[in-house]
Amino acid sequence: MIAPTPDDPVTVADTAGTQALLRCWVRENDLSEPPDGTLRLDLPVSGTSVLAPIEYWSAAGWHRFGPARFAGGAAVDAVTLAALLATESTQRPGHGEQQRSAAVADLTGRVADSVHRVARHVTQRRANPDDPPSTTPFLAAEQALLLGHPLHPTPKSRDGLSDAEAARYSPELCGSFPVHWFGADPSVVSADSALPAPAAELTRALAGAQARVPSGMVAVPAHPWQARDVLTRPGIRELLDRDLLRDLGPGGPAWFPTSSVRTVYRADAAVMLKLSLGLRITNSKRENLRLELHRGVEVCRLLAAGLGAALRAAHPGFAVVTDPAWLAVDAPGERPESGLEVMIRDNPFRGAEPVACVAGLLAERPDRPDGRSRLAELVQRLAARTGRPPGEVTEEWFTRYLDVVVRPVLWLYATHGLGLEAHQQNTLVVLDTDGWPVGGRYRDNQGYYFSATRSDGLSRWLPGAGRELGTLCSDEVIDERLGYYVGINNVLGMVGALGSQGLADEQALLAGVRDLLTGLVRAPGAELPLAATLLEAPTLRCKANLLTRVDGLDELVGPLEAQSVYVNVANPVLAAGR
Repeated sequence: MIAPTPDDPVTVADTAGTQALLRCWVRENDLSEPPDGTLRLDLPVSGTSVLAPIEYWSAAGWHRFGPARFAGGAAVDAVTLAALLATESTQRPGHGEQQRSAAVADLTGRVADSVHRVARHVTQRRANPDDPPSTTPFLAAEQALLLGHPLHPTPKSRDGLSDAEAARYSPELCGSFPVHWFGADPSVVSADSALPAPAAELTRALAGAQARVPSGMVAVPAHPWQARDVLTRPGIRELLDRDLLRDLGPGGPAWFPTSSVRTVYRADAAVMLKLSLGLRITNSKRENLRLELHRGVEVCRLLAAGLGAALRAAHPGFAVVTDPAWLAVDAPGERPESGLEVMIRDNPFRGAEPVACVAGLLAERPDRPDGRSRLAELVQRLAARTGRPPGEVTEEWFTRYLDVVVRPVLWLYATHGLGLEAHQQNTLVVLDTDGWPVGGRYRDNQGYYFSATRSDGLSRWLPGAGRELGTLCSDEVIDERLGYYVGINNVLGMVGALGSQGLADEQALLAGVRDLLTGLVRAPGAELPLAATLLEAPTLRCKANLLTRVDGLDELVGPLEAQSVYVNVANPVLAAGR
């Protein structure tokens, strides 16, 4: 059950940071529940121990702890704990003395940054607790993640973003801004579109008269932070000097950042813009890669050619939010990406459609006195309306969610060999007027995996689908990634959130997960080894967010197999069946 929210936003932020670090350490070291009710971390390199009372132990890893203290009784804050855990973690092979020092400094700095930003989020949102009248349900959920990922050490770290910039560019602060426009000569622009209109026509319409795009030039939108940053790049400077690129400045109406920070939204626009952003957010710089741009359009064409109809026939409530067009500036001497790349994403959420990012729906809200998530409020309303116990309502809500959101994702992989990296932030749930799940949406052109053994059939709709875009993977890699993103992050993350928020018993929810997986294992003609693994394996492969951060890995760069650190953790689904 959620404890009362502390009055001091700094305490809220530090507590959230400490809890996340403790959860990461427990998960990444596969620690069992201590019998005495106290978590004890013995840290031999530092010659000390950290203790924290257990307030709630979660089968899915969403534990709650009381204040952390040294064995001698002194309090341990999030930054101190980060330094201690990083010091222990860097004793693994492959870390030299200089690497260790840099890794400890990097983690502690990013934890401090994340804690600072969370405190600011809570302070401002408490001062402005109500959503503006123009906020749609979609945008409200995008702006709800004040604390961030509960199992990431630096969920709100945004290296290089000042407080003044954060006020404009952060979804948690309900920021908004006009995009920055460049005019580019067509000779230095690459683009593609699966729509009847070319990408350049779409961006010129978005720019409107206010952007003052010269006749004959292509309108290129950029994030304002990125627009300033790219001016330091030699290739961009050369284009400006040769008058092949013109800096036109900000223009047009305000756009709103969504939970990813770099994808921006307007309720009155037919599209969203996924803009390049060179900030390091959590682990990675968020610049669009050319392969990702091509991948989004290819999947859009694949869906239009027949896969979308097959998906609707099998699961009419589920769909993919497509990325049907892109546009980019080609700068001499730069790597394939100049920093001025934009993905044009469909926007089906322009009004009062009850749809929400799953992470935003589950996020606790320390800006409110009771701290309850949007889903907790929804469950309470459903329970009051139906006269049923909240736990029973929660179990039914979760079962429906599994059926209309998770089942279609696993069906796509089992039947057509297309894996979706459907973690909670990439997954949207569609609700009916009462609040029950009736459908789902997936978004993210980075997160498509084409199975080397299962996806050949997609070629009947789109010849060579997935072959040239860095997405063709072995089933072993896809199983590991989907096992984490869909199984652990999405499904078990929801189990843990619902359990730790006092909405349902985790074992009852895990029984529903077992029912879903058992049906998938037995499905004729669409065997899914991943379902059997999630159901029966003693351990699961789990992304280690703390170790990935300590190792300084950028999860968008390099071979897929080496972008993150993975560890084995005990499988709570198997344990629930014993």
